[in-house]
Amino acid sequence: MTTPPGYPPPPDQPPPGPYPPPPPPSGAYPPPPPGAYPAPPYYPPPQGQYPPPPGPYGPPQGQYAPPAPGTNWWAVISLIFGVLGGVLISVVCGIVGLNRAKKGQGGRGMAIAGLVLSGLWILAIVALVIFLVIFDKGTVSATDVKAGDCLKELPASGLVITVDTAPCGEPHTGEIFSVMTMPDGDFPGQFAIEEYQNKCAPELAKYSPEAAEDPDVGLFVLYPSEDSWGQGDRFVTCIATTELPRTGALKK
Repeated sequence: MTTPPGYPPPPDQPPPGPYPPPPPPSGAYPPPPPGAYPAPPYYPPPQGQYPPPPGPYGPPQGQYAPPAPGTNWWAVISLIFGVLGGVLISVVCGIVGLNRAKKGQGGRGMAIAGLVLSGLWILAIVALVIFLVIFDKGTVSATDVKAGDCLKELPASGLVITVDTAPCGEPHTGEIFSVMTMPDGDFPGQFAIEEYQNKCAPELAKYSPEAAEDPDVGLFVLYPSEDSWGQGDRFVTCIATTELPRTGALKK
């Protein structure tokens, strides 16, 4: 059986298929009509080039600070001994400390302070020596006197360590006429010392008979105590005294 010939399709349409096209799904939106949306705006091209991208690493933030200098122990020692009066050590360490400070180690102020203190100590020592030479030249140890020495003033009672001597031609109140030495051994006690003290009157008669007969002349005795005996004192010193200062020696 044959079908009758149909009409050919228009030239611009595809030939019909064996099945009709499927209907659109339910709920689908129809395609928008032409010209429903405006055309995108026009942007002019950029007027310059974009900046170059940053490098992989940022710029350096600065160099590392140099290490702090160590402690200038020479300057520290100079200052300590300058305070304590160790002049020699302070001066040597101060000079070395200043040289280290010039090389950037620090401590310049301490080194200078140590040298200044050492200078003050030197001035004080020199002043003391001058004072002793000029104003205290007559002070001697009580165990270093001898017969014929004159005393400016009689020593106070108690333990006598030093006495003030003076030329017998100058005013004085005492004159030593005998120094007796006790034998070594243990401390002999007060009775033995008094026996030596009683020998002073006969010694004065030998030294100056005129003084022994003068009622204005008295006796003063220096003798070892138990403490000074332990330090080697064995001397009994006989002194002729007067109430008023006198000039000239008793021995003629």
